[in-house]
Amino acid sequence: MYFKPGQEIETKIVAISGDCVFLDLNAKSEGILDVSEVKDGQGNITVKEGDLIKVYFLHEKNGEMIFTKRISSEKGTSENLKTAWENHIPVQGTVEEEIKGGFRIKAGEVQAFCPFSQIDYKEKKEPSSYIGKTYSFYVQEYKENGKNIVLSRRILLEEENSSRMESLKDSIVPGAKVKGTVKSLHKFGAFVDVKGLQVLVPISEISYERIDDISSVLKEGEEVTGIIINTDWEHNKISMSLKACMTDPWEKVAENFHVGEKYPGKVQKLTNFGIIISLGNGIDGLLHISELQKLEGFSSLNKMFKKGDDISVIISEINKDKKRISLKTPQSQDEDAITRKYLESQDEGETYNPFKALLKK
Repeated sequence: MYFKPGQEIETKIVAISGDCVFLDLNAKSEGILDVSEVKDGQGNITVKEGDLIKVYFLHEKNGEMIFTKRISSEKGTSENLKTAWENHIPVQGTVEEEIKGGFRIKAGEVQAFCPFSQIDYKEKKEPSSYIGKTYSFYVQEYKENGKNIVLSRRILLEEENSSRMESLKDSIVPGAKVKGTVKSLHKFGAFVDVKGLQVLVPISEISYERIDDISSVLKEGEEVTGIIINTDWEHNKISMSLKACMTDPWEKVAENFHVGEKYPGKVQKLTNFGIIISLGNGIDGLLHISELQKLEGFSSLNKMFKKGDDISVIISEINKDKKRISLKTPQSQDEDAITRKYLESQDEGETYNPFKALLKK
């Protein structure tokens, strides 16, 4: 069977012995892969006989077909890097030092250059954090017979991420319940690692309670469970909800809150139509500005209230279907009661009073 240098194939592992992984080539001969290429950081072999594996043909040596998952540092000759460049084969290199515009990379016998923009994908780290680390790269440019070689780790990471996303499309779907680890916190929400994907949890989807400081409810490294709510694979935007795994407080609103009763609240937001009041347990109500204008000495919301103020309110209406609660102040409630009592005591034969009629409805 003939293979071109750099040709990628997917084949089955037929045996693992000593330093070699033997590959099925559907021919009399078998392909050979160095066992070091399938070991993890602790030296454990990560594949077994019968597994399928993607490899690149490197060359024939003493009648043996040599394959690689990447060109390792030990195989890093100028000729092998040229083969890697021509055939899009990953190469292994160690970041030696930071230089102008990027990093000097040692790939076996060869010195190469990797620009800052090509050392990583998405993550932004201090340049010093890459020094001494060994990574896989693609050869982006090969010039002057190997004297000018430019490497890119970013392209390889982008391909790996794209391949990983493709494999997860069947399981990461709206409505799917997933587990992940919180990677970073921001004002707009949190990014969670779900099977290698960066998934956004908008701040509004973390809890039914209003959140001012996201670090008060989530910590980096914390494991969380949520429901996928949106998948935009084209733009690599996946989002999930943590509160979707929680009990909606509106399911028990009729048990916890009653029309006509007084409750302690906290000012959450001032609007041009009134105040959003938190009643606790993830339930908010609206104290409309028309109720506030009944208060003696009322001038403006901003002068009388600020976010975080404690306030007592009375529930005037609960609409469970629309998830809305209308509120009034105890003062306006008392004034309404006094007015009703006064109007009801008046002689029904008096001149029609529209205000009285309205209150009697």
